[in-house]
Amino acid sequence: MSGSDLGGVTPRAESRTFGTRPASTRPAYIEVDLDAIRSNVRVLAELAAPAAVCAVVKANGYSHGAVRVAAAALEGGAKWLAVAVVEEGLELRDSGIDAPILVLTQPGYSAASTAVAARLTPTVDTAAGIARFAELAAASGRPLAVHLKVNTGMNRVGAAPRDTVGLARTIVDDPFLDLGGVYTHLAVADEPDRPETGDQLDRYDDVLGRLGAAGIDPGLRHAANSAGAIAHPRSRLDLVRCGIAVYGLAPSPELRAGGFNGCAELTPALEVRAAVSFVKQIEAGEGVSYGLRYVADRPTTVATVPLGYADGIDRRLGLTGGEVLLGGRRRRIAGTVTMDQLMIDCGDDVVAVGDEVVLIGRQGDEVVTATEWAERLGTIAYEVICRFGPRLPRRYVGG
Repeated sequence: MSGSDLGGVTPRAESRTFGTRPASTRPAYIEVDLDAIRSNVRVLAELAAPAAVCAVVKANGYSHGAVRVAAAALEGGAKWLAVAVVEEGLELRDSGIDAPILVLTQPGYSAASTAVAARLTPTVDTAAGIARFAELAAASGRPLAVHLKVNTGMNRVGAAPRDTVGLARTIVDDPFLDLGGVYTHLAVADEPDRPETGDQLDRYDDVLGRLGAAGIDPGLRHAANSAGAIAHPRSRLDLVRCGIAVYGLAPSPELRAGGFNGCAELTPALEVRAAVSFVKQIEAGEGVSYGLRYVADRPTTVATVPLGYADGIDRRLGLTGGEVLLGGRRRRIAGTVTMDQLMIDCGDDVVAVGDEVVLIGRQGDEVVTATEWAERLGTIAYEVICRFGPRLPRRYVGG
């Protein structure tokens, strides 16, 4: 992908490729479809309009690769990016990305100076945090926009609603600080029938009303995460902070099953692929992997795949009925996933070293999704995809 393809942004390469294979000695990699990222952002932008899209690219772009995802999201129409920690924002700046970047939690004392130097937009929610950024902005001689976060019921971080007007007044009265936005975060937007989302938005509206009565412009108003943007039109406001939906996954099975606008048009951007590294035959009654918890009930072919829990495959997946694809068919993971490898039961089928295995993604008419794995593991798709680690090279298509 050239700089001109990215509107002048030339991100640092995250994995080199030779021909069609990643530059890795292991026959395993993550494939990321950048066209899917662009398409998902366009879907969200159309859904949320006139609100702008802020693409959340924390946690290495939910394991997709933050730099390449950020560039594709901006091409798809995102106006803002968001990260969790200052170092993530610095990586984007170092790659040449110049778009506004919101740090979603108030940076610590030592990280604050790096945030200012990198032209990141910090979140603030305490008097001490505001004072620190006022000091740094004055030292730089340049005004600094900050976003004030309000806790309306998530009870993780954020200023108490009763303190918001006073904190906002401190910001707007400082000659080197600008109040760029006031926002909150929704706790149960992915469960559309629960009333707490409405309660949170009521508290947020009350805060905005009190700011207005005090003559304070809140700047950008934002409350919606992916679930809010999709299922709660009232939360869209000026900006929607979309994470999981950018990567083509519904925020919850309830939203996908309920057919909420937008979910059906999202395209998963990540696939995990590998190749069989070893094949053997076992007899009925023989066990497989640590603990020998998977016991063959017939003579069968077992194929080894060079991916394990050190790469982000949950150790329990084979014990809860997890499946992968080989030869266009679903195959049961045989026993405990080990640190670097897992085994699959291929029955009577002929399998050879080098045959492609799709762990998440499509092969032929079959598909295995991150949501399916999450349901088997009793977790959420966010955790499944965020676990994939740096040992797996990222291969980008659609660029």
